Amino acid sequence: MSVTLIPFDMAALLDSDEAISEYLSQVLAEGDSDELLRAIGYVAKARGMSLVAKETGLGRESLYKAFAPGAKPRFDTVLKVMHALGIELCARSHRGASV
Repeated sequence: MSVTLIPFDMAALLDSDEAISEYLSQVLAEGDSDELLRAIGYVAKARGMSLVAKETGLGRESLYKAFAPGAKPRFDTVLKVMHALGIELCARSHRGASV
């Protein structure tokens, strides 16, 4: 008996603002910058890479490459994509005091 595996698509699970927020919060808490970039790519894919490309003025294929595993996109590219996705980062002290 053989088992057929289907490819896992993280973007398919990111179907609400709440799911996206929780996912990105967990990735940020882990502190892995490569994983954060992948996560932003998954969110962009979930929202529609063509729409994100249009809103950022960047090419769709360039965005796929920028957020592929091992890619090192420019920080301004990351900020443009996050802005297009409506994602806001907030900073606070790990000691509990607001910054």
